Amino acid sequence: MEVRFSQNLKALRSGANLTQGALAQGLGTTQRKVSYWESGKVEPDIADLWRIADFFDVTVDELIGRRA
Repeated sequence: MEVRFSQNLKALRSGANLTQGALAQGLGTTQRKVSYWESGKVEPDIADLWRIADFFDVTVDELIGRRA
């Protein structure tokens, strides 16, 4: 999951022209956490996944790279 998630998160953030800091602020988290997610060092918990998916208006499945 981490490879697809990290790549998808970075692509969504870049596509929205957001810095890691701006995304972190929008999610109510830290820039360090966003950086760790994007680098694949840490995987988000389910509450963070929901928050990120809602922020970008995508499904959790899309966010983690799961396709039907």
